Amino acid sequence: MLDSYEINKTTLAVLPISDTISKVIEDENVFLISKPPIEVIDESCKYFGSSYIGRSEGTKSLLGFNYKSPIIIEEKNDLIFFPTCSPRQNSCQWISLNNIKNCIKKDNSSIIMFKSGVILEISMSYSMLENQLYRSRRLNDILYERINVKK
Repeated sequence: MLDSYEINKTTLAVLPISDTISKVIEDENVFLISKPPIEVIDESCKYFGSSYIGRSEGTKSLLGFNYKSPIIIEEKNDLIFFPTCSPRQNSCQWISLNNIKNCIKKDNSSIIMFKSGVILEISMSYSMLENQLYRSRRLNDILYERINVKK
């Protein structure tokens, strides 16, 4: 078990195992981290010069809402993650937007297929997943426009 983890381009999801342990899924690896997902997210934001709170406030200023908001962990590598429920809940999972290839509806859950071939079933309705994908893509589009205007 690791004491810390920095989210990177190969990170697909950060999932709660218990109140104090997270499972991080990468393209080809799985790690157990001795912290809840929100701490893994916050520490990764801090590694790249902000914090979860700062990134959340940034999303609010760009999109105009802050409930279940996607966040930009790091701009250069398009590290945008979205929560499956309120980040205040211990059951919150964090999913990487730009590693998703496709999503499929399955009863009251959803299946996410990642570009690397990894498949993850999450306990989130497909309509809620679509909404989170829309919000995350909107955030990605705004970020892309702003970065390219400055060049």
